[in-house]
Amino acid sequence: MLSALSQWLFSTSGLEPHGYCLLWEPGLIWLYALSDAATAVAYFCIPLTLITIGRRRRDLVFQPMLALFAAFILLCGATHWLDLLTLWAPLYGLQGVIKLATAITSIITAIALWRCLPYFLALPSVDQLRQANAALLASEERLAHAQKMEALGQLTGGIAHDFNNVLQVIAGSLSVIDRRMGSEGGTQIRPSLEAIRKASNTASSLVNRMLAFSRRQTLVPREVEPDKLVASLREMLRRTLGPEIQLDLHLERCRSNVSCDPSQLESALLNLAINARDAMPQGGSLRITTVDRKFDDDLPDPEARPGSYVEFEVVDNGEGMTGEVLERAFEPFFTTKPTGRGTGLGLSQIYGFAKQSGGFVRIESKLGEGTSVRLFLPGHAPSGKLAIEDNAALAGSDLVSSAFRGMALVVEDQAEVRSQIAGALEEIGYAVLEAADGVAGLKALESAGALDLLVSDIGLPGLSGRQLAEIARAARPALPILLITGYAGASLENLKIVPGMDVLRKPFTLDELTARVQSLLMGGALMQ
Repeated sequence: MLSALSQWLFSTSGLEPHGYCLLWEPGLIWLYALSDAATAVAYFCIPLTLITIGRRRRDLVFQPMLALFAAFILLCGATHWLDLLTLWAPLYGLQGVIKLATAITSIITAIALWRCLPYFLALPSVDQLRQANAALLASEERLAHAQKMEALGQLTGGIAHDFNNVLQVIAGSLSVIDRRMGSEGGTQIRPSLEAIRKASNTASSLVNRMLAFSRRQTLVPREVEPDKLVASLREMLRRTLGPEIQLDLHLERCRSNVSCDPSQLESALLNLAINARDAMPQGGSLRITTVDRKFDDDLPDPEARPGSYVEFEVVDNGEGMTGEVLERAFEPFFTTKPTGRGTGLGLSQIYGFAKQSGGFVRIESKLGEGTSVRLFLPGHAPSGKLAIEDNAALAGSDLVSSAFRGMALVVEDQAEVRSQIAGALEEIGYAVLEAADGVAGLKALESAGALDLLVSDIGLPGLSGRQLAEIARAARPALPILLITGYAGASLENLKIVPGMDVLRKPFTLDELTARVQSLLMGGALMQ
């Protein structure tokens, strides 16, 4: 059977070579011969290229398609070699078999191509790859920035608690000296004390701004009416800006409230106003606008979540910024102001406050045209539980009294700070129990009879101040609790500030302490 098949394929009896059809015309013979030879060589080179690609790029998804293409093109090349051979030898049977194999391979290749067509169409274009690479680079830059902020936050958080405790000793000691000087004189050293107080406040501000930028500051979120808060700053803004700058407030547009630390929001708006003032040395205008915003998918910030926001926009017509300055505007310690006139932490503090509050900041500026800073904070429908404003004036004659007010427990690991707090509470009529850590505070809490006030540091060894406060609130629901902190880290996350509880940041003066105690007592009286 094999011999019969071989005889059929290679038999030339009765057949004439292809050159006979061309009448053995030399020109035609050479034209056909050279064309088929060149085509065959090219067809044999293409599969070699495909095989090389497949061997070197084993990660390619479509390697089977490369093999099919290589086989198909090899067979096409073989047909051209046979076309060249049949010019002189009539091997038409073998040529037919090669053509049949080529046809079968081409059909398989065509079917495979159609089945893979959706995958081919889904392959990204050069522009899409370029955009994806640009997005990847941007993500890497954000990651590097986040890592830098994390490192800064760890460094800042590591020193903030101890540093604020040192500042608290200074600030508390100054308050004690002030109180004694009020009755005993000492006017000659008052300028020196004021210099110490100013230096202490500056150092405290720097630490708080670094914590704000690294998103580790202690925030006490409360529900705030945006329009009301901005309106309450009107007079302070006018004094800050001076008569040369016109202040324009566009309010009464917000139906949503925001949950944030009101003092930090006020500080952010004042910082923006000061920056605007410095950018308008010859005078100008400053506009502050509040408005509700709704974002679905097209968010201006990649870290923001869709939803309702309240926008605080501060716009000036001052000098503006160049593109290079604009790119570095939120970097910590970057400033264009002369040495001694700025720390470079104002905008970075606003950036950190916005991020820590679940919002974001956008800044636009053109040289010679002015600057627009937009602060976005998550908005929600009013709940009716608005923040009660602290009034330092409440710490006046009502509290400065030796009348007995009850028993207070002070839990603080820094002996000097604990002594100052205890002394201030004793001056306003409290008998004071002291504890140096959370475990000792818990024992005092359990053993004490009637207890009328708990003042505790948050960053305590062993049992934290927050845990102690939660235990105390569970056992004594009506007990006023004042938490104090220089740096709480994650201890205040998800802490709900309920009536009868408050947070005071270190360093604080003793007058601020007594004012906050008065606020707690008034809150408790209103609840009763």
